[in-house]
Amino acid sequence: MPEAPYYEWWEAEEPGPSPATVPSGCYAVEPEPYGAPLVASEVPAQAMPRYGTLSNAQGQWLVSRGPRGNIVVDPDDARGLECHHVSPACCGATPTGGMNQRCSCGALVGTLSSDCCCPYELDLSADHVRAVLP
Repeated sequence: MPEAPYYEWWEAEEPGPSPATVPSGCYAVEPEPYGAPLVASEVPAQAMPRYGTLSNAQGQWLVSRGPRGNIVVDPDDARGLECHHVSPACCGATPTGGMNQRCSCGALVGTLSSDCCCPYELDLSADHVRAVLP
């Protein structure tokens, strides 16, 4: 799984997504937990890969206990998905609310991360998608 490209989102002239974590036409598999649910942790830790730290109202650190093995793609490569209950931020979606991308069949299939301060990627649930070869 590649590191997200470095992007100084706080110095951008216009808000918008960071560069994509995975190049167009490629994919990667995320071995670490990603997305919701987020649970309290005794020690400070990154909430999920490429995201940074989070804490709740009680000051406890939060870490992901979401699925492992997500298939990470450039969001611009996805076709036919629509946003559903997106966890909003200033200019895009964050992955903290869980799966937010719905397939045309109605199933939630992935988590879009598109806010300016997040990595720009689409994490598809390995349990909900399959490859379709031409």
